Amino acid sequence: MYQPLIIQISLALTIIFIVTGLINAICCVMTFQNQTIREGGCGMYLLGSSITTLFTTIMFGLKFWILLLSQMTTVSNRSFLQVQCISFGFLLRICLNMHQWLNACVALERAITVIKGTTFVKKKSKQAARIVILILLLVVGGTSIQDPIRRRLIDEENFNDIEKKRIWCVISYSPSLQIFNTILQNIHFLGPLLINLMSAVILIIMKSSQQSHAQRMRTYYDLIRENFHQHKHLFIAPVLLVILALPRSIMTFVSKCMKSANESWLFLVGYFISFIPPMLTFVIFILPSKFYKKEFHKTIMRYRTYARTRLHVIS
Repeated sequence: MYQPLIIQISLALTIIFIVTGLINAICCVMTFQNQTIREGGCGMYLLGSSITTLFTTIMFGLKFWILLLSQMTTVSNRSFLQVQCISFGFLLRICLNMHQWLNACVALERAITVIKGTTFVKKKSKQAARIVILILLLVVGGTSIQDPIRRRLIDEENFNDIEKKRIWCVISYSPSLQIFNTILQNIHFLGPLLINLMSAVILIIMKSSQQSHAQRMRTYYDLIRENFHQHKHLFIAPVLLVILALPRSIMTFVSKCMKSANESWLFLVGYFISFIPPMLTFVIFILPSKFYKKEFHKTIMRYRTYARTRLHVIS
């Protein structure tokens, strides 16, 4: 059956995103589930972020395939489509926002670790992380509750083929609710960015200050520059993620793009770009870290040994 170009491109991108997202999420979950990493709060946040990424990828794929099948009239049960319209959009919004906040918590935890130094207690940090994750989940979910309330299904008439009707899931806000929603989205957008950048600055300043007492032959400026070069990925990563998340934020201002079924290309580009940040967890957190890379390789070797043992037993 012939499909429009936008459907073909969407299908190709979805397959790429699902495969990439699953590989990224599985590798991250395998790495951060290690007890050694989860001794402190940072590991708990990273594990939570990885699990969120896994859920995001799965729901992203399911939502696209349900949309595609509904447009092909393969799936036409209105009750089922109504449930997925309300739930999937709401859950995806929570996952994307949770991913940003959890990454910000990682940056904040690193800054606190440097500030406290030897007085930092990993066990207390881990306990605090569990509470913070629960609070974040409640707050993010609570500030997204207007999403499922305002979602509904509409039927698009096709005047060229009166027998062919398309069902779309749309969201519509009143002007006042649109302003409220925009403010909330910008808080979820800018809040993690500011925490990331401020935490990186604090980390570099505190680390340089501590080193200046031990390395009196070097100037404070040289230490700042060296630490900035060493930790520059802490600035690059959040800025990159913000650029990728920008289209989703812009859509909160241009609400008609969300409501109209005809503005397909603009929505398509912004929609797909907004799902790139969760797929970069492995690149942002594991690859730059010698410790996490080492734990990842150890995990792979452990699973490889387990697989070989199982195959040997079966054979």
